[in-house]
This record gives sequence, C-alpha cells and structure tokens, in this order.
Amino acid sequence: MTDLNSLPEGLEPPTDDGGAAHLVGRRLPSVALPSTAGGRVDLGGLKGLVVLYAYPMTGRPGAPLPGGWNEIPGARGCTPQACSFRDHWQELRELGVSAVFGVSTQTTAYQREAAERLHLPFPLLSDTDLSLQEMLELPTFEVDGDTLLKRLTMIARDGEIVAALYPVFPPDRSAVDVIGWLRSHADGGRHATH
Repeated sequence: MTDLNSLPEGLEPPTDDGGAAHLVGRRLPSVALPSTAGGRVDLGGLKGLVVLYAYPMTGRPGAPLPGGWNEIPGARGCTPQACSFRDHWQELRELGVSAVFGVSTQTTAYQREAAERLHLPFPLLSDTDLSLQEMLELPTFEVDGDTLLKRLTMIARDGEIVAALYPVFPPDRSAVDVIGWLRSHADGGRHATH
C-alpha cells in the first residue's frame, strides 16, 4: 500500500529546465477554471496577493500510482504539498495572502475527493483542457498518455506574477518556501525568481 502522506527516501530532485523562466512579469490570464468549491475562478480577475501552485496529480488511497511515478523527478508528493499549504494556511493569510489555489489537469470530481479527504481550506482548480497551461506555457510532462503539470508555485500581486518558484522540491516544504519568499520580499518586492 502506497503512503500518499509521506515522501519515500531517495527521490531524485527535479532540475531547473528553465520551464518557468518566462513567467515573472506576466499577468495571470483571464481564464475561468472549475473549482472544487463550486463554480469557476477567473484567474485574470484576482486581486491582492495570490498563491497558485501547479501540481501533477494527487493519488488516491488504495489506487495505484502511474507506473514509474517515484522515478520521475518531481512527480511524487502532491498530497504532502497540499497538506503543507493547509497546515500553513493561517500564516499565509497573516502575511497578506488573499487566496491560495492548487491547479492540476485532473477533473474537478477527481480533485474534490482529495480536497475533502485532506480538509483543504482552499479550492483546487481543474485545467483539464490545458487552457491555463497553454496561455502561460507552463511546463508539463507525459505519463500514461496524460499531460500533467510540473510542480511550480506562482505568487501574483493584483494579477501580475511576481515570483515563480521552480522547481519545487521537496514538495512538503512548498508552503514554507512561499512564506520565506513573502518574508524576504515584505517590501512588496517585484519580479523575483527562485
């Protein structure tokens, strides 16, 4: 049985392939993605400080992960990443974050199971048709015929991407890395990459 809540030892960290180098300074596009909270979220209309983290896919208890999942650098760890944002939710809010969203290419119904099981205080957004991925040219990889998003965290201020944390590793530190960036850019820092 695969333990989705912890990371196995010896995972190979992803390397920075430049897949996020073009994001800082761009605006979140006006694309309305289905949300696990119901309705749609128009990313282009978001105000304030927003964290949008892209992830490949959450596993389900009792269901097998795609073949070779642990050997794909950066693939494993979506549940620990979501839990890190859940566990640091209050601290992110105190640092001025108005919204957090996770986004993957899974359907809203698939995501809803994870959001409920993990008690996430924020919605997951579905990009099944890859519209956000294409508009922002987000990095992807292929597994079992599916296009999945590489793990990436964007921080946007009033719709402008001011940071792109990529690659994200280990994923269970994702929220802590965002908090570190926010603290080091408390002056409202513009345009930084990691």
